[in-house]
Amino acid sequence: MSGLRAHVVLRDRDVDVVVEVGPEECVAVIGPNGAGKSSIVEAVAGLLALDAGSIDIDGRALDGGRRPVPPHRRRVGLVAQRSDLFPNLSVAGNVGYGPRSTGRRGREARVASDRALALVDAVGLADRDPATLSGGQAQRVAIARALAADPAVLLLDEPTSALDVEARGSVRAALATAIAGRPSLLVTHDPIEVVTLATRVLVVDRGRVVESGTTAEVLGRPTSDFGAAFSGLVLLAGTATAGGIALDGGGELTGRTRVEPPGRRCLVAYHPTAAVVGPDGTGLLRTVTALEPRDGLVRIHAQELVADVTASAASRLGLAVGDDVRIAVPVGEVDVYEPRR
Repeated sequence: MSGLRAHVVLRDRDVDVVVEVGPEECVAVIGPNGAGKSSIVEAVAGLLALDAGSIDIDGRALDGGRRPVPPHRRRVGLVAQRSDLFPNLSVAGNVGYGPRSTGRRGREARVASDRALALVDAVGLADRDPATLSGGQAQRVAIARALAADPAVLLLDEPTSALDVEARGSVRAALATAIAGRPSLLVTHDPIEVVTLATRVLVVDRGRVVESGTTAEVLGRPTSDFGAAFSGLVLLAGTATAGGIALDGGGELTGRTRVEPPGRRCLVAYHPTAAVVGPDGTGLLRTVTALEPRDGLVRIHAQELVADVTASAASRLGLAVGDDVRIAVPVGEVDVYEPRR
């Protein structure tokens, strides 16, 4: 197939994952720390030897045989958390390193370097020493260095995680240019990067793919706990009813969407800020199990239900762990759906 197909099996890390990236796709890989995300990138780049499986780029087998193709011959561009520019070379020298290592010399390598720097809006940095660059500038140069070698696949391993908020915007813009028309694999913890860059998402947990789908599917209708947490949603399971869902924990939520016919297993998602909390009323009765600060709000865990309220509302409610509370979610905020297959 055109693009990337990788079956990565790393027994000592308990990773067994299949990843496919189409010719013009950017696939985001998300998951908790230690799930195996960076191991996948390192295996595709040739930095980790497979125990089993295979890696193909544009139909060319890179692993799975007796002699895996070495990293410098894979036509894979890697941008990691740190730019790791060569300190003894200028910016232009860093970016031109890839073309020179493949046999292009002098003017030809400089043309490739200038073209790549232009793509990330960094031509003006060409003669600078890497030590004089800001973090955002250095990362844009690292992206240019990967592009100058004309990679068949671009690997992005948390490319903005080490940057401050101000620098991330310009680097995301450079990444958007870099991935255009090129198969790309993006490992990230940043929802903005997923929304702005990825066409599909894989959720990896404990070395296995636990959810996959388009970006809209995974962020809007998650089926895994991590996918829901990444999207900021509360995810619950239950049984479809005529009006919504009967929760496994008891009680029913009425939804703006429904699953037909009633009686089928289904999921429901809602945003915790939509939940209405009170000591009485028509909401579902639950017991408060935890209270925690959350981005300027107070998060109320009431068994499997979750609600975010303002600090003043939490003070007015006077809740404590062990108290009974009622939680209601407006119909328009309740999305009931079937798990993806």
